[in-house]
Amino acid sequence: MDYENKIFPHTGGYGRYNRIVVVFSWFPNFAAMLNLFSDVFYTLIPDSYHCRPDPKLLPSTFLLSNFSTQGYLNLTIPWVNGSGFSHCQLYKYPSNTSDFSENVPREKVSCTQGWEYPPVAGLQSNFVTEWNLVCGDYWKVPVQHISFMTGWILGYIFLGTLCDWLGRRRAFLLSISLSSLFGVAVCLSSSPVVFLLLRLSQGATLAGVLVSSYIARLELCDPPHRLMVAMISGFFGVLAELLLPGVAVLCRDWPVLQAVATLPLLLLLSYWCCASVFPESPRWLLATAQIPQVKKSLQEFSTRNGICLQDEIYSGENLLPEIDSVYGEDCQPIYHSVLELRRTRVIWKNCLILSFTLFIGTGIQYCFTRNLHSYSTNFYFSYFLRVTTGAVGCIFICLSVNHFGRRGILLLSAIITGLSSLLLLALTQYLRGSLVLLLSVVGLLFSQGLAMLSAFFASEVMPTVIRGGCFGLVMASGCVGMAASSLMELQNNSGYFLHHVIFASFAVLSVLCIMLLPESKRKPLPDSLKEGECQRRPPLFLSQPSRDNLPLLRTRRPLSEYNPDNYSRLVSATRKMLTKDNLPYRTAVPTHPPLLSDSDTQEQENETQRVIAS
Repeated sequence: MDYENKIFPHTGGYGRYNRIVVVFSWFPNFAAMLNLFSDVFYTLIPDSYHCRPDPKLLPSTFLLSNFSTQGYLNLTIPWVNGSGFSHCQLYKYPSNTSDFSENVPREKVSCTQGWEYPPVAGLQSNFVTEWNLVCGDYWKVPVQHISFMTGWILGYIFLGTLCDWLGRRRAFLLSISLSSLFGVAVCLSSSPVVFLLLRLSQGATLAGVLVSSYIARLELCDPPHRLMVAMISGFFGVLAELLLPGVAVLCRDWPVLQAVATLPLLLLLSYWCCASVFPESPRWLLATAQIPQVKKSLQEFSTRNGICLQDEIYSGENLLPEIDSVYGEDCQPIYHSVLELRRTRVIWKNCLILSFTLFIGTGIQYCFTRNLHSYSTNFYFSYFLRVTTGAVGCIFICLSVNHFGRRGILLLSAIITGLSSLLLLALTQYLRGSLVLLLSVVGLLFSQGLAMLSAFFASEVMPTVIRGGCFGLVMASGCVGMAASSLMELQNNSGYFLHHVIFASFAVLSVLCIMLLPESKRKPLPDSLKEGECQRRPPLFLSQPSRDNLPLLRTRRPLSEYNPDNYSRLVSATRKMLTKDNLPYRTAVPTHPPLLSDSDTQEQENETQRVIAS
């Protein structure tokens, strides 16, 4: 059945209860983003750390009272031009010398007594300083971030598919329970390996929280409100990023920060008890043919929206008997898997294109943020500039997408992102620092807009029966782009130029791919695979305003279904045409009976055939 036009208006449309549920669906986004971006503070390496001086490496004649603190550090730690004290080496003096000048032969050795760290972005300790993951163990830091992103990738894929099997509410409650449990366990981590495994597990469950709440709120909205509802959830994520530095300053230690970040997840466990604040999506129930649950859900939505359907819904031409007539009383639920994409042509190509654009939008941001670090080494400068561009990107999408369409703004974002990246590649050494900063900010702004709009676009064009799995695949590709920056850090940024070239080329290539996408502005969400396959892409230049019917690929025309009413009307219309007197092809009806009866005529024909045969 057509849920958007036949069922949704009868339950009150986007009424009061739908708005309340949508508001409660924004809070999970805040909690998930708070835990996602806290990883920035956990893995931040201090700028000015050095080895702790070891008195055993100094001669026996050394007296600490003869030196100031700075002089003592100059005596024990090598100085590296342009970066200050050496991070990983100490001076070792001969045991019998009394000369502490630069002329005495000194040996450079690795740190023996650990390291001394300044405060790290408001925290006194984090994952790096807790277990001294510097110098020879530096590689464990990007590996931790890669494992965290791997958890998000696995969570998006498997828990997204689980949304299509168990439903939005059950998948959300399962994810929120496990993420709360793993969040508490992370606070008690005793080693880097335990921390890594727990963060991987928590990332997987947080992905389930995000994908289930995202598609649940989308399926409760009508077409005019879908964009605004999705973008306000983005503002909740921006709010979490803005509050995070202040929360880190108040917490001081990383276990306390982890506990504070887990607290919103624990509060969301109250959704177990209050089913009305996060109900199951009636659109998904209808798409999977769960008829008893659909009826109960529709009655609840209509009652809470203030629509008195108790009399209307059971009248002569009512809604629930029509559902029974379409699906039947003994209809069994039908669940779909994302693996069914292999039998589609349009849906999987939409999924592939939007995965590609989201991968570019998240992966190319590293190229722009690295230029911000070169402009200013202050952590808060690049952090708040990135958060500000994200907020501006949300505002830009809210103001433009409903007017110009999803595909047009996505195309514009890809073009500006690619141009900014190419200009930085070609002209960085010839431009002033302010122009490099401007291009980096513009590229960062539109790359974030490209990522946000790709995710929203994917949630609109994927069918309801596999929306969770397809949306999870698209979001997982975005996490792959985020993990690409850690791969560069794992190689000590030795492949940065190649990374920048590849993503700039991908951004240019995505311009051609975006033209194959359909337009979903003001259109109902597709519910079945058939509806997803029937989506059309608009032409590049609309010669006729109503022309929006170009197929993505040349597909076989569907066979017309037999309708007895139409057939009977066709027969009656044909009979009337043939009996009109003014038609030239009207068969003349004899006014007198025939000379021969039917039996005589048949005998005469048989006699004629015998004569011819003889």
